[in-house]
Amino acid sequence: MAKQTEIRLTGSGGQGLILAGIILAESAILKGENAVQSQSYGPEARGGASKAEVIISKEEIDFPKVGKADIMLALTQVALDKYANTLKSEGLLVVDSSINVPEDLNVKNIVSIPILNTASEVIGKTMVANIVALGAIQELTDIVSKEYLEEAVLSRVPRGTEELNKRALQEGYNLVK
Repeated sequence: MAKQTEIRLTGSGGQGLILAGIILAESAILKGENAVQSQSYGPEARGGASKAEVIISKEEIDFPKVGKADIMLALTQVALDKYANTLKSEGLLVVDSSINVPEDLNVKNIVSIPILNTASEVIGKTMVANIVALGAIQELTDIVSKEYLEEAVLSRVPRGTEELNKRALQEGYNLVK
C-alpha cells in the first residue's frame, strides 16, 4: 500500500475550496510528488456543503477518490456535520473557530482557528479565506513546502491579487505559529 495523504477541503460553494484543492495539488506536483484533485459539482457547489479532495503521494496513486481523509478542513457547520465522519480518527481536523465541533467526534487532532474572521477582519477580503486556510494547513502539516505553495497560489489567483493572496497565506501561517 502506497503511503499517501488524503485531504478533504469542505465548506460552502463559493468559498474557493476547488481552487484551494487545485493549488494544493499543484504545489505537491511542483515538489515532484504525485497528486490528484477532484471536487463535487452539482447543487452543493452553489451554496450548500461543497468539497474538494486532494491525494498527495510519493508513489503512484491507484484510486483518485479520498476514502477516509488524513486531513480535513471545515469552513462551515453544515460541511462539518456532513463530512465529519469521513475523517480518520487519527487524522487532523482544521475548523474555523465559528464552528461547534461535536464533543463525541472521534478525532484526536482538532485545531480550531479563526480562518474566516482573519480573511474578513485582518485582510479585509472574505474571498481569501481559502488561501488563509491553505497557509494554516501548511504550517500545521508541512504537507507541501511554503515555497511551492506560494508559487502555486501566485500562478492560480487572478492577476492583480498576488500581494493580497501572499498576505493571506502569511496570515494563515501566523494563525498556527
